[in-house]
Amino acid sequence: MNFRWIWFIAARSVFRRQKKSPSPVLSVLGIATGVFALIVIIAVMNGFQLGFIESILEISSYHLRVGPVAAVTTEEAGAALLAIPGVEAAVPFREFQALIRGRRGGQQAALVRGLPPDAPLRDAAMTARLEFEEGFFDLSGERSVLLGAELARRLGVRTGHEISLYSIPALFADSDEYTGLRTFTVTGLFRTGFYEYDTGWAFVNIESAAAFSDAGAVMGLKLKNRFHDQKMLELARTSLEGQTGLEQAEFTSWRDYNRSFFGALRTEKLFMFILVGLIFIVVGLNIYQAQRRSVLEHREEIGLLRAVGGGDRAVRMIFVCDGAIIGFTGASTGLILGLLAASHIPLFFTVIEHVVNFFIDIVNNIAGFFDAEGVGGFSLFSPAVFYIKEIPSRIIPQEAVLIFMFGLFSALLAAWFASRKTTRILVAEVLRYE
Repeated sequence: MNFRWIWFIAARSVFRRQKKSPSPVLSVLGIATGVFALIVIIAVMNGFQLGFIESILEISSYHLRVGPVAAVTTEEAGAALLAIPGVEAAVPFREFQALIRGRRGGQQAALVRGLPPDAPLRDAAMTARLEFEEGFFDLSGERSVLLGAELARRLGVRTGHEISLYSIPALFADSDEYTGLRTFTVTGLFRTGFYEYDTGWAFVNIESAAAFSDAGAVMGLKLKNRFHDQKMLELARTSLEGQTGLEQAEFTSWRDYNRSFFGALRTEKLFMFILVGLIFIVVGLNIYQAQRRSVLEHREEIGLLRAVGGGDRAVRMIFVCDGAIIGFTGASTGLILGLLAASHIPLFFTVIEHVVNFFIDIVNNIAGFFDAEGVGGFSLFSPAVFYIKEIPSRIIPQEAVLIFMFGLFSALLAAWFASRKTTRILVAEVLRYE
């Protein structure tokens, strides 16, 4: 088939129908709207979900864990693990549950993690996730403590203040002498953007943590590619095989931690993809009906094309190319606008809020003439309600391409099914009666 004349007739047909009927324009707008909405929604969802996931992986669970490790072999084990290609950081830590009491009697249960004083040098990714409101990462003293900003607010303390730390396991230990109580000085208040950590986490020196917990230290590993975790687990086992102090060590991956949480996020994203993707089904049905009507309206032209040598496949391809033009135009428009909006999502939502509040002000002014109660202002993501400073957005190129292909192929499939009617048109009847 010579596609040059097929594309020429298809483009001519689309532009001619545009003057007579709004169907091509509406189809393009429908696909563009679907692609635009799906890209923006998925980008915002990625921003929230990846922010949570990265906070968990970079601060809490690490990519791999090896432990418990005896204190005398901690440095040796860390050096052996860092020698594995693909391992970026190896940080020993201890953690335990504690009850923290502030200056004015406020108290809060928290998870306390013991880290070495040089943890920021060992693990730059974790340090990048900690934003300090007051002070800085300082665990050089045995009685230094870093608190989450929300935890400090509940306790009523700031940097330089002292807190009392009670070990919860020691509270319930069968012992006549209670030793799980120490006083610490706050040297920094941090935020991670994840509310659970900001309201229930604290960091102390790893040597101080040893006094509260007799469990061995754990080596937390960061990988260059966290999706290579299974391969790296085997390499870690091989590199530490035979070392003393690691007889009871377990090797676990980030996939083993918060499995249900990660699964819920994945399911949420999948269903959002499906729900918004229903737009393409509606638009596809519209294109299908428009193309069927176009086949009936162009029976004479179809008959003439087939009479002068145009085969069934060639004539059918004209209508498929119609759908391709509509789909490509709509998907490209939606892709460009969606990427622009997703790249400037705070500005995009600010514009929406201003537009909606403009109409709310008009309604309130009208209601004022009738002494009626007005409507409050509109805000999509208010910091007073949501624990965010600004709306996050993350564009994943593979997903943007997939959404673009959805828009394109929804139009192609609709046109392909509608074009089957061209094969039922008999050339002789067209030439005799029309």
